Amino acid sequence: MIWGNIVFDNKAERAATEDYVLGDTGVTVEKGMRVIIPIYTMHYDSDFFQDPETFNPERFMDGYEPKHPQYAYLPFGAGPRNCLGMRFALLEIKMCITNILRHYRIKPLPTTKVPLEYKKTVFFLTVTEMPLKFEKRTDVK
Repeated sequence: MIWGNIVFDNKAERAATEDYVLGDTGVTVEKGMRVIIPIYTMHYDSDFFQDPETFNPERFMDGYEPKHPQYAYLPFGAGPRNCLGMRFALLEIKMCITNILRHYRIKPLPTTKVPLEYKKTVFFLTVTEMPLKFEKRTDVK
């Protein structure tokens, strides 16, 4: 499919499996209609991102409040067909943690605060500090 000077392969478009009304826009996507989500265009839309042509990594730092709708930024896609690499990375993290737990016992230090203190300024639940001791396990080969 060619749209302007952009060529889309079959992987970039989806076909609606049933009629769907887009929120309160009054737009109906009819069953069988092909839909293309222009991710590049959304990422460079000045309605969503201030000065979109400028490299500004602070947009994605802790404490930064996005000024765009939830799905305006889709670097890895969304839903069941999102980035395969993201799922692979999560699997790798689980394997690394399992390997650490297999070879080490993790114990609190005398300076470890119980209950833990959490940062109140970030979106994700994060502790202020968590001093731990890693003891090599001798009962595992």
